[in-house]
Amino acid sequence: MNNTQYEKIMRRYDERQIRRNRLIEERKKEVYEKVPEYREIDNQIASMSIKAGLEALSSNNSHSLNLSEEIENLRVKKGLLLTQAGFSINYLDPPYVCDICKDTGFVGTNKCSCLKQAILDLSYEQSNIKNMLYEENFDTLSHDYQTNSEDRERFMQAETAARNLCENFEKEHGNLLLLGPVGTGKSFLSNCIANEIIKRGHSVIYFSAISLFEHISSYKFSKDKYSLENPLNDIYSCDLLVIDDLGSEITNNFVCTELFNIINERHLRKKSTVISTNLNPQEIAERYSSRIYSRIHLYYDKKALSGDDIRNYIKRIEKRK
Repeated sequence: MNNTQYEKIMRRYDERQIRRNRLIEERKKEVYEKVPEYREIDNQIASMSIKAGLEALSSNNSHSLNLSEEIENLRVKKGLLLTQAGFSINYLDPPYVCDICKDTGFVGTNKCSCLKQAILDLSYEQSNIKNMLYEENFDTLSHDYQTNSEDRERFMQAETAARNLCENFEKEHGNLLLLGPVGTGKSFLSNCIANEIIKRGHSVIYFSAISLFEHISSYKFSKDKYSLENPLNDIYSCDLLVIDDLGSEITNNFVCTELFNIINERHLRKKSTVISTNLNPQEIAERYSSRIYSRIHLYYDKKALSGDDIRNYIKRIEKRK
């Protein structure tokens, strides 16, 4: 990421703080007009806070403590005045976009998880997947499209595994392999997981298999690669990596080597990975090598989905309306 891109992201944080401060000032003006006593108490607290600070500097701790108690009592009174006037208790303290860093992008000197995700989003241009996550998440998940009871049972088992991965994400680095024919819900469940993990404040990178290996290849075979940011740093270290539709890429020695490195390196770093594929276990072993599948077999919870293409089913239903 270059300086211009980084500055663009940080401007967004500045804009968040400016908008919030402006909103606070507008609301404060509204409260002062409706509740004049509130302004008076604000002025009292400001004056007493200065006195308390001076008393603390002069080592007169007993007087300083008394002032602190009086200030706290005035703050309680302010809260009562707000609610009595019909405002919420937090009306003058609107929420931050990110409560962790208070919209600064940093927790101490460390980048906040929201800033890390913003950098990843810009680096890998994930706006399309972000838009998709608004439509494909656990809240919009339905079991109505599996008409066969066995297909529905398989999907629900995969859904349970997906939810468990999210619930235990902070405790262990779970991995999930979703197998099955086209349109059985593998990508949907992958999106559900990605959405949930992003909401929990973790970094997520989502790649189709084609774009993943093209991305790595363009870096590794670039004439000017030493001036570029190595994408493998993020691919290896992001909290969750989602590889969608493994097997759709042209598979060669380069792809097999990079896939092995990704699976192995992320396991060593205790990072979670979700892979979806139309291939069955035997096809994975034959296409990528038994060495790769043996690691997937050891490290991943495997769920096989079945049934007809859900998208075709939805189209048929829509045509009947």
